[in-house]
Amino acid sequence: MDGPNLPAASGVAPTENERTWGMLAHLSALTGLVIPLAGIVLGPLLVWLARREESAFVADHAKEALNFNISVLLGALACMLLMLVFVGFLLGTALFVAWLVLMLVAAIKASEGHPYRYPFALRLVK
Repeated sequence: MDGPNLPAASGVAPTENERTWGMLAHLSALTGLVIPLAGIVLGPLLVWLARREESAFVADHAKEALNFNISVLLGALACMLLMLVFVGFLLGTALFVAWLVLMLVAAIKASEGHPYRYPFALRLVK
């Protein structure tokens, strides 16, 4: 994991606009609270598609947010299946809390201009 004082991956500090878009890439997953399930992927996907050509910093954060939220979506679907045996309720609650905390940490890192990798995410979008 990158240290707290390291600049962006390109070696050039990201602009304030890039840091804001990087933060929004992570926080856009909150649309999942309005549009259940698919919304958590839709927000980061739209940021990635709109800004990936303009900034490597934003593209990296949006891609990371997208991969993490796809992983969370798959986990949520598994929890829904496990609700048939009641274990899914506990796992779903733990998944929600972990999703929220990790997303906020990533948004803070992006706003500070630091690269961030979620500890548990499938890297499906490259």
